Parts: sequence; structure tokens; C-alpha cells
Amino acid sequence: MNPWRKSKLVVPGTALGSVVIVLAVFLGVSEFKHKAPPPPPPPPAVEVALVQQSDVPTYGEWIGTLDGLVDADVKAQVQGYLLTKNYTEGSFVKKGQLLFQIDPRPFEAALSQAKAQLAQAQGQWAQANSGLLQAKAQLEQSKANEGKTVLDLNRYAPLAKERAITQEQLDNAAQANLAAKAQTAASAAAVDTARSQIDAVKAGVQAAEALVKTAELNLGFTKITSPIDGVVGIAAAQVGDLVNPSSNALTTVSTVDPIKVYFTVSEQEYLNWTRLNPTTKDKEAANGRLELELVLADGTTYPHKGKFYVADREVNTQTGSLRMAALFPNPHNDLRPGQYGRVRAVTGEVSGALLVPQRAVTEMQGIYQVAVVGKDNKVAIRTVKVGPRSGSLWVITQGLSAGERVVAEGTQKVRPDLVVDPKPFIEPAPATGTAK
Repeated sequence: MNPWRKSKLVVPGTALGSVVIVLAVFLGVSEFKHKAPPPPPPPPAVEVALVQQSDVPTYGEWIGTLDGLVDADVKAQVQGYLLTKNYTEGSFVKKGQLLFQIDPRPFEAALSQAKAQLAQAQGQWAQANSGLLQAKAQLEQSKANEGKTVLDLNRYAPLAKERAITQEQLDNAAQANLAAKAQTAASAAAVDTARSQIDAVKAGVQAAEALVKTAELNLGFTKITSPIDGVVGIAAAQVGDLVNPSSNALTTVSTVDPIKVYFTVSEQEYLNWTRLNPTTKDKEAANGRLELELVLADGTTYPHKGKFYVADREVNTQTGSLRMAALFPNPHNDLRPGQYGRVRAVTGEVSGALLVPQRAVTEMQGIYQVAVVGKDNKVAIRTVKVGPRSGSLWVITQGLSAGERVVAEGTQKVRPDLVVDPKPFIEPAPATGTAK
């Protein structure tokens, strides 16, 4: 055999497949090395607002608690078992409307008994009046007899002197006169006795009449009615319960239009107000001009304005605050006693104030910051000092200039030196109730 003769190379199938795979991988890696890198992501879009400058009112805000103008507890005034509950809880009721019915049967029986006692007393009174009339008639008859004996005695005395009649006849006339006087006195005493009896019987009649009135009143108390117009609460007693005057209130009816809102102001705020309004006339005029707003728990502003109602007589020595009350119209009974809110009023004005949306300001551990977007659309985080709020805006007292752009939506996306895509900030639509 010739060792220099060319021979065929036999490659097994498995080895050939491996070579193909390695070659494909090599070619893929080479192609990947020559491929261009992906483009960088676009700048994040944020909404920016211009720093405004204008004269704005400043507001004072105080935590408020809503209460009925009148809160009337409805209580039982007699003891008995509740038969019915005659109202829908939480509904509007009128003065005099039936709320509960106590079992009236014991009180009807007591009234019947009192009327019977009154009839008996009235019968005794009629009898006593009849006795008085008889006594008076007897007295008149006795007086007539006495008058006759006086005439007889006066006529017999001169006749006896002339011996025209006997001494015995004169003595008899004198005795008859004395007897008539005694009878008149007895009749007068009988009249006095009859009158005394009438007075006693009359007192019994009056006592019986008082019992009837008391029984009628108690029977009327079995119908428990609303003392005022207002919204009635949930019943604290149910049908079948035994109630009495010492029981808790069965329910409460509240006058809620207008509704009362209690809030407290600091002693310093009160003193500032009195200095601005030194006279009684000034205070009354200021109270008349004052318009109060009520910010509800969901952040919306109640559409009706309130008026100052009353200030407490003293400053709380523990808190150094003065309790105030305001009245707000509540025509649809939307507000209920027990709700919380914030009472707000204009307390002054800031001239040339720098304003940004409240959502543009972030706060952490008492430090306030805003994200300012420069002309090159780069973000700078700037520390600012804030003043009072005005609606949905915040007064910035230091750290910004008018016309600068601040991030109002998307603050969580930004960081220092980040390039952003600024879009105009659109104020979200207020919630129902004109949120501010």
C-alpha cells in the first residue's frame, strides 16, 4: 500500500452535527457583536405648572363637629309597656307626630275611676247646696217669726200700762220674742254649718277634678309624640319593653336645617379678631360679613355658606381655646349630627404671593421640596418654605420665582438632573361639592 495515496475522511454523523452547531453559534455571536445597541428610553412625561404670582386670600381652618340646632330627647312620662313604634327611623317627622304608643288600658281604667269619684263628689256638692237652701229658708222663716214677736211685744207694752191687757199676756209676748230670737240664731248657725259643708264638699269636687285631669294627662302621655320638627334617630326601645320616666331616652329628634357646627379657635386668634373689631358695632358688622365654608370628611366643600352663630362665654383654661358655633343651611338633610369637618374662613390676604398646586409640594420630616424643571428640561429638587394654603394652591414664601415650572403630576418619577418631557398640568375636576 502506498502511504502517500490520498484517502477519504470519514466523519461520524454525531460529530458532524456538533460541528454544525458550533459553527452556527460562532456565526451568531459574530453577528451580535456587529449589531447596533438599542436606543435609550424616552424621557418620562410629567405634568408641570407655572409658579403663579397674585394676591390671594388666606384661610383659617378649624376642626368642626356637627350637631342639631335643637336635639330633643324623647322619653316616656308614664310607666307602661310599648305597644307600637309608629315612625321610620332616620326619617323626617313633624311636631306632634306619633312616635310610640304605650298600653293605654291601665290609664283608661284610672280615668274612669277618677270620673266616678268626681261624679260622687259633685252629687255630694248638690246635696250640700240643697241643704244650704233649706237652711236659708228656715232662717228667713225664723227672722219673720222674730219680727212678728217684736211687733206683738211693742204693741202689748203700752196696753199693759193702761191695764188693757193682763201682765200674763205681756209676759207671753216677751217669751215668744225670746224664743223667736233663739230660733233665728239657730237657723243662722244651720246656714253657717251648711256653708261649711259646701266648702268641704267643694274641696272634694276640686280634688276629684284634679284626679280626672291627672288621669287624662297620663292617658295622653301613652301617646309619645315628637316635640319638634326634625330628623328622628334609631329607637333605643322596642315593642314590648317596659318603660318609665326614669328610663333612657327612647329616641332623639334633631332640628337639622339649619345645622349647627361647633369649632374652637385659639385665644390668640380671638384676641386678634377683637383688636380688628374693637366695638360691639364693629363685631356685629364683621360677623354679618363673615362667610364660613365647611370642608367635609371626603375633602369636598359643602356648597352652602355658613354664618357665625355664637361664641362661648369663656376660654377653656386647659386648652386655651374658645368654642364657637356656626349655622349652615341644610335644606336636603345631607348633613347629620355627629359628622366631622373643617370650618374655613378668610382671615387675611397675601399680596404678590407665589402659588403652586398643593400636589407639587412634598413633605418629609418637616422639610418641603418641589421638583423644578429648567429650560433644558432637567429636574432640580429644591427645598422651599411654605405659607398658608389658598384653595388647591399653596403659597411659597421662599425658594421659587414667578414663572418657573414645577412638577405637579409625576413627582414620583423624577430625580435630580433627570431630563423629562414636560406637559401642561391639568387641574383634576373637583369632586361633588366643589372640592378645594
